[in-house]
Amino acid sequence: MNDPRLAPATKQGEGESLLNRAEASVENPFEGIDFSELELSLYRPRTLFSIILSWVVTGMTFLALIPLFAVLLMLIYRGGKNLSWALFTQLPPAPLEQGGGFGNAILGTLIMVGIATLITVPLGILTGVFLAQASDNSKLASAVRFSAKVLTGFPSILAGVFAYSAIVLMTGGYSAIAGGVALSILMLPTIILTSESAIAMVPAKMKEASIGMGATNTQTVWMILLPTALPSILTGIMLAVARAAGETAPLLFTALFSNYWLASGGHFDLMQPTASLAVLIYNFSGMPFKNQVELAWAAALVLVVLVLITNLIGRSLSGREIRE
Repeated sequence: MNDPRLAPATKQGEGESLLNRAEASVENPFEGIDFSELELSLYRPRTLFSIILSWVVTGMTFLALIPLFAVLLMLIYRGGKNLSWALFTQLPPAPLEQGGGFGNAILGTLIMVGIATLITVPLGILTGVFLAQASDNSKLASAVRFSAKVLTGFPSILAGVFAYSAIVLMTGGYSAIAGGVALSILMLPTIILTSESAIAMVPAKMKEASIGMGATNTQTVWMILLPTALPSILTGIMLAVARAAGETAPLLFTALFSNYWLASGGHFDLMQPTASLAVLIYNFSGMPFKNQVELAWAAALVLVVLVLITNLIGRSLSGREIRE
């Protein structure tokens, strides 16, 4: 017959045994593992296949980078030797004239991209908020989202044709306004989709907490969702600006080109043909005059640097969001 006084002692002994086993497993967590099975060996087909594919992918990556770096080196060599302060302050030269610059083209590019940004940023962010807040069954939201995705692959020349028929023909002339409208069509889908994704990634608990404290939907969006998603939204804006700055085809139909400054009598006249770096490169690169060809190389280098800086700003904003 079992003595009930022995039960506590038995349970205590079992507890000590389990404790000893736990301590032993903590002291030697790799007990029972055969490390020879984990060694990297080329005699194993799977390991050999993985190494071969890794080297193939690495080699193909370097082969793909060769044309890119070749173009960059040629651009730095041909364009860098012509860089001077006069390029940023003077007007394009005549065919047989020496010197000159493309200051008006830099100014025109900044103005047209700025106009496009002023149009697309409010509209794109508001549309992104609508898509992120709309219900899954909303047909209007589905149609808007589908249209934005279609516009991401929209040919840039068609954006120029649309702006030509909507702005140039109505106003009776080429202008910076028409160029900005054409560029805004290309920037809009990027800003819409990135804004929607950024707002959708905000934790639902933050929205629920705001509503639980009595905030309205508008206050929640303005004070919680948008500030939290701001780094990603700014990244999308920078990427859209970088794309618009390098477009040529839309500006051929809308802004055309000009050899003069936009400023007239101390005021900017945006309703006249406007120079841009992309169109200047297009025009001068096919000229038979050496000075204009050299200016095209220098303008290409300046444009690449501007786009690179814009992309780096976007990457830095994206990296800040990840760290936060």
